[in-house]
Amino acid sequence: MKPTPTWQLAPEVEPPDWFVYELTRLTPRLSQWDGLAKLLWQRGIQNRDTLARFLSPQQYTPTSPFEFGEEMQQAVARLNQARIEGEKVTIWGDFDADGVTSTAVLLDGLGQFFPASQLDYYIPNRLTESHGLNVAGIERLAEQGTQLIVTCDTGSTNLAEVELGQRLGIDTIITDHHTLPALRPPVAAIINPRYLAEDHPLFHLSGVAVAYKLVEALYQQFPDIPQASLDELLDLVAIGLIADLVQLTGDCRYLAQRGIECLQRDYQRSPEARRRPGIGRLLDLCRKTGDRPTDISFGIGPRINAVSRIYGDASFCVQLLTNLDLKRCHRLAESAELANTRRKEIQQSVVQDAILEVAQLDLSTTQAIVLHKPEWPVGVLGLVASQIAQEYHKPTLLLSSELGSKFAQGSARSVAQIDLYQLVNSQAHLLHRFGGHPFAAGLSLPLENLALFTEGINQELNRTLASGDRAPILHIDLELTVADLGKELFQELKYLEPCGMGNPVPRILVRNCQFTQVYNANIKDNKGNKVKYIKTHFVLTDSSSKEGIPGLWWGHYQDDIPSGQSHVVVELDFNDYQKYHVRIIDLVPVQQEQLSTPNPELKPILDWRTQQLDEPEKIAESDPWVITKNPVSWQEIEEWLEQANQQQKTVAIAYEPFTPHRPIDTWTKLVGMAKYLSRTQESISVAFLQDRLQVTATALHLGLNALSQIGFTINSQDNRLEISYNSKNAFSNSNLIYTFLSAVQEEQFRRQYFAQLSLDTLQRTTSG
Repeated sequence: MKPTPTWQLAPEVEPPDWFVYELTRLTPRLSQWDGLAKLLWQRGIQNRDTLARFLSPQQYTPTSPFEFGEEMQQAVARLNQARIEGEKVTIWGDFDADGVTSTAVLLDGLGQFFPASQLDYYIPNRLTESHGLNVAGIERLAEQGTQLIVTCDTGSTNLAEVELGQRLGIDTIITDHHTLPALRPPVAAIINPRYLAEDHPLFHLSGVAVAYKLVEALYQQFPDIPQASLDELLDLVAIGLIADLVQLTGDCRYLAQRGIECLQRDYQRSPEARRRPGIGRLLDLCRKTGDRPTDISFGIGPRINAVSRIYGDASFCVQLLTNLDLKRCHRLAESAELANTRRKEIQQSVVQDAILEVAQLDLSTTQAIVLHKPEWPVGVLGLVASQIAQEYHKPTLLLSSELGSKFAQGSARSVAQIDLYQLVNSQAHLLHRFGGHPFAAGLSLPLENLALFTEGINQELNRTLASGDRAPILHIDLELTVADLGKELFQELKYLEPCGMGNPVPRILVRNCQFTQVYNANIKDNKGNKVKYIKTHFVLTDSSSKEGIPGLWWGHYQDDIPSGQSHVVVELDFNDYQKYHVRIIDLVPVQQEQLSTPNPELKPILDWRTQQLDEPEKIAESDPWVITKNPVSWQEIEEWLEQANQQQKTVAIAYEPFTPHRPIDTWTKLVGMAKYLSRTQESISVAFLQDRLQVTATALHLGLNALSQIGFTINSQDNRLEISYNSKNAFSNSNLIYTFLSAVQEEQFRRQYFAQLSLDTLQRTTSG
């Protein structure tokens, strides 16, 4: 059972007049709307200096890179030694967007101090090497003459590999932001903000920002050597920071603000004049302009990440970000675009598969979701784990294993401030490899330890968390009408950007609204081909605006949109393609009776679920309207009550208890019936088929669509179906089957819910 989030609207605050005046002074184009002042005050921006620094990077004083202390001094000295002595330096990066941009920052930044012949980089293969330093790679670099490794976004816990490098004559400088080792590794320097206090302005730096600080220290120490401006690295820094989902406060916010300014300026140039033509082409392909943090989080970042998820080797992404050859960069960008398209398809398939696996768990006693399937592609497991964790509000660990391997490997994602690193580390004795931070981790372990690991994780959470389900809370910032949503509001909320952890995108509650012009569609790749990744389009209206505002609901079909009124939580967004629009975060249908005046003549509902229907005295009592069909929605119950009320009858609920069965069994039964009808050439009524399968018309429609993809032809006439089969018409499309299975699973949950619903709740809810 998926947890239903509790909506929590932020309490009303009234910032003092001086604060509102100061905000107006600093933002002269702002309207008289006081919502922005309230939002800023709620988020702890409550004095003049803090407000000025938050709104403008020009008012912020960035923190010195030498705040890292002796470690930074040692790193600068060791790099200078390598420069003077002509040592070969290899940058060891990572394959995600933070690691790739970190590598690009060091390649460009150190390239101002080292000739190209002295400088190289190494990105591990995601599919064969995983994160961090590894023995084979270090041995290969030693053979190639590397004398100094500078890591970025990795390396803090690779003590054994660092020691191997030492024995092979390689020194190491670590720049990283992941969890620290218990003992300082034997390195020339380790620059990691985790050594700083949590309230330090550098504490939340991502890997790319730490790499930038190292280059900044070199620029400050040797100002006469560099020929390029340090600012030319800021666009890379912004991409890595925002893609890595770090807390955008302190220097993180400053660097992201400056970087987005650089990104936008470069994109506005002609393709031939851009400093980073590869980034410009990525923005073209995802229809972004580089002026929004979402251009990174929904555009550039996923495309860089997709390369290693699909191809394994992300080395060419560094060239994509740093090379000046326009044609080559365009080819590389298009390869990244195709990888992202493929990633979406694979991710969607694994999500549906994982949902089916979760359905087999008892979530009332499961604190952490741990799933293993050998065939899952390891490259998308982090993304899927994030979706499952958010969907079920539980820490999620997804694992796969290669054929014949004795190890499972995968990714983990956290929710609700649960420290994932500490949680997984509590089972370190069962693991083979492990690394990460409180919100995300990668791990591998022997398959024989998987059951013990799963049990241990859940026991650890049971010890540290309150018992029972932890209902998620959806924090809502504002309550507005549809008429409030648009350009003016967007321009004011834009002052909050860049948004991220610690400064989330404002969430807006719109009550009593309706959806019109609803349709769903697959997205298309840059060649116009459909991708099996769904989104639903609509126009949102309410009493304040009949024209409404367009919107999207990612990952949902049009049937998921309620036909009546709803309360909706949205985020307001803009891009050149969709203009001003909203994205649905959550919605709750408004029951019709909640909007109307209660009918004082409405008769009480009788509960006959434990009675025999052949009791004549009961039937004679009021000649009631007897409901024997198990409902799947409040709308069904409302329709029955309305019909009974029109005939002045009492309603008696008499449906039987409902025991859920596996959705795959429903699919098997549907396929079996289709085969039978194909052989016998008989027809069947839609109502009979629904009754046999215990599904609604919506789910049956999805099932018939899935049948048509595996070779069956369905003809419908007068609510009867004729089914035939031809194997030549079959082609593989498991997504449609998964969609049907998910619909059946959801309907079964609803049937069970209404079967167990107390009469008191039913009476209270339907009486208005």
